[in-house]
Amino acid sequence: IEHYLQETADSTQGLPFKLHDFGARGASSEASAAIGGAAHLVNFQGSDTLSGVLAARRYYNAEMAGFSIPAAEHSTVTAWGRENEASAYRNMIEQFGGEERLYAVVSDSYDLWHAIDNLWGQQLKDELLERGGTLVVRPDSGDPVTVVVETIERLMARFGEQTNQRGYRVLPDSIRVIQGDGVSVATIDAILSAMKAKRLSADNIAFGMGAELLQKVNRDTYGFAMKASAIEIDGQWQDVFKDPVTDQGKRSKRGRLALVRDERSGGYETLRETELAGRTNLLQTVFRNGRIVKRYSFAEVRANSEGNSRINS
Repeated sequence: IEHYLQETADSTQGLPFKLHDFGARGASSEASAAIGGAAHLVNFQGSDTLSGVLAARRYYNAEMAGFSIPAAEHSTVTAWGRENEASAYRNMIEQFGGEERLYAVVSDSYDLWHAIDNLWGQQLKDELLERGGTLVVRPDSGDPVTVVVETIERLMARFGEQTNQRGYRVLPDSIRVIQGDGVSVATIDAILSAMKAKRLSADNIAFGMGAELLQKVNRDTYGFAMKASAIEIDGQWQDVFKDPVTDQGKRSKRGRLALVRDERSGGYETLRETELAGRTNLLQTVFRNGRIVKRYSFAEVRANSEGNSRINS
């Protein structure tokens, strides 16, 4: 997302709110949602996973790590009946519109194109603009790539567009789009690529990711697991490790370990403490015998993530 903002937008200022966490319902437990939700909040600040926000508060002293906006979902539209679809949308404008306010409305309960062209773009347009704020239209079905591009272009046909400094088209501030259906790392790239080909700025859209976000990965995704590597017996340290002859990929690190910065690559290297040779061991004790002995603020975690992103890029 940052890459496409750099190419098609005037700034990356909106990046923290470009990927919203809709993933709690796809997690296996409240604890899983809390861990995954807090991890998401390291890099983004939009979330509907309350347990992740609470985890960041409880363990990292983040008073409010994530934010959301009022949003309709299908039953809050369809409960009005198909003949009253416009009234359902008008209710959202009246309840949540206003200067500097954002609100999202799922608009595909019946006919997305009718909703854009005739309801939002004609019948409710004057009320929407007069009320102020930003309506975020949510398409929620069909092929994500083609539907997003057509949604933005139809909204531009009704509400207008402007060209930014990079030569890409942007909706007026009163209208944006959020895609929350079929969102994955692959589809985000495909959507933004298709938008770029149409000279549509990434500023026009945000994403909401559900089941793909919090629990699509596991310890085998990166071949990663945490293992004991050393044990002290009668005052003597000895290595603890596994080295299966049938799968050397499961060979674990052994001994008392240290972490150092690799000056050549800018990354990190794990080695034995006895091999430090004067280099600084970056590992710090956080937990000891069930007690937290060092606390990090969530701001520090975010700063470390930002620094590592720049190193790895």
